[in-house]
Amino acid sequence: MSLGTVYALLGVVIAVVLAGIGSSKGVGLASEAAAGVITDDPSKFGKLLVLQLLPGTQGLYGLIVGVMVLLNIGILGGTPIQSDLTGEAIGLGYLAACVPIGVGGLFSAMYQGRVAASGVSIIAKKPQESSKAIVSASLVELYALLAFITSFLMVINVNTAFGM
Repeated sequence: MSLGTVYALLGVVIAVVLAGIGSSKGVGLASEAAAGVITDDPSKFGKLLVLQLLPGTQGLYGLIVGVMVLLNIGILGGTPIQSDLTGEAIGLGYLAACVPIGVGGLFSAMYQGRVAASGVSIIAKKPQESSKAIVSASLVELYALLAFITSFLMVINVNTAFGM
């Protein structure tokens, strides 16, 4: 296994694990807040489920970027990275491409979970205002999408950037 492949695999770990940690923390926080409301009024489950699910998207974005890299480096298909300086540069390129969704997914999911947990109290008191809670939590999603798009564009252009 080349050093470039090791760098790229480290990038996959960053994308998948950090975004996954953020999502699990965010979903957990929103779910903890929703549990008490659902216990008191099970009819609010559907409205609360959306708030519980929103922070989970960052983990999916990280997984998509990770799989794209694995497809490009010969682990799940594609051409393996060569054992030369160009291969090392390509591996570092993939590593760098994974950082935006890893770090962006980690923080946006945790903060989205906090906003979603706050939205739970809106739904608990005024269920007819659930759209405001969902929109508020969705605003944080914009930053996860920006990180995902950045990583996506970087991953699909790594080989081109190094003349491959």
